[in-house]
Amino acid sequence: MTALPRTSESVAEFAERARGWLAEAMPRIDRGNPPFADRGVQESWQRARELQRRLYDGGFAGICFPVEYGGLGLSIEYQKAFDAESAGYEMPLILNTPTFTICCATILDTGSEAQKRQHISAALRGDEVLVQLLSEPSGGSDLAGVITRAERRDGGWVVNGAKTWSTGAFAADYGLLLARTNWEVPKHDGLTMFLVRIDSPGITLRRIKQVNGSTEFCEEFFDNLELSDDDVLGAVDKGWDVASRQLYHERRAVGGGSEFASGSGSENAQEKTPDYCVLLQAIGQAGNDRLREKAGRALAHRAVREQLIDHVYRGVLDGSLPPAAGTLIRLFHAEAIELEVDTALAIAGSAGVVGDLLTVGERYLSRQTAALGGGSTEMARNVIGERVLGFPREYAADRGVPFNQVKH
Repeated sequence: MTALPRTSESVAEFAERARGWLAEAMPRIDRGNPPFADRGVQESWQRARELQRRLYDGGFAGICFPVEYGGLGLSIEYQKAFDAESAGYEMPLILNTPTFTICCATILDTGSEAQKRQHISAALRGDEVLVQLLSEPSGGSDLAGVITRAERRDGGWVVNGAKTWSTGAFAADYGLLLARTNWEVPKHDGLTMFLVRIDSPGITLRRIKQVNGSTEFCEEFFDNLELSDDDVLGAVDKGWDVASRQLYHERRAVGGGSEFASGSGSENAQEKTPDYCVLLQAIGQAGNDRLREKAGRALAHRAVREQLIDHVYRGVLDGSLPPAAGTLIRLFHAEAIELEVDTALAIAGSAGVVGDLLTVGERYLSRQTAALGGGSTEMARNVIGERVLGFPREYAADRGVPFNQVKH
């Protein structure tokens, strides 16, 4: 978890210094015309890299990452103070997930010293964007059942297979690729994680168009992709240990509970939490008790989510909760987001479909993403039941069976 503070500067003093620096160095947000960071557009990622470099040059990048890898080595209280001060400024928010909160956090926990120094430092400078190459076209939620294979050849590795739903891969420099390296052991025991350059020969990348028109997701095809032992993250055939840690960070990130995220809010208007007062006034129903009650229920869930994030973070930090408890944040986040989106559309009514509040309806089209990111909600409930509450594990026909004997 986060290192202890390495400064004599108090949180209040740090916040005051950040306030002055932000006013001089970072662009203010025009509330009437807020920046729109479309994850499916290359320019958004380039802008994020530029803003990240400003943070790094100003000494405010990687507040909770260790000093030796380019960060400040401070506790989450300093990050929260910076987030509060930077709320009115343009920030490289699209780099938070997956680059910092998932990929860099996983490298920090499982990578070699050389990998940490290279990739975490480069990301904090804005020189690298990292993505996850996990899901497969035929894999569903069974991540351990991946069939992309990495075979030993001439002292290195040759990878063949496919991945899909890789967020922002078209704009990335490196990806964390999970592949099967041993087919003669049970599925969890024969995996290896690799750090792969996205522009490597042997990788073909294609964009995926979503129902809302976004093309932020990609699919990748690997045809005799050549890798070396230096590209292995963790140990050979121990990729599930790395992937488990990666999923831990992903669930916390998706739920908004990672100390490695910098800045607050959403990168574009469609992802911001609804302002129910504005919605009610826009449709002339500010005094409607039934709609006000709906809004109040959603706001109560929003408040509980914020408190849950802090409670779980501190519980995992002091050991009173197991690391898997981060899934509680992920699960409640999905339920709260679905309630918020549903409530906004219920209030907007037809105006959210064809009128001035069309962004409400557009967001409704992707409401299920909160229930899928970081593993499905069904998987999250299993994790909580088995690893937090101690319920018996579900029956699995392939448990303990060599993967080459499992029916596909």
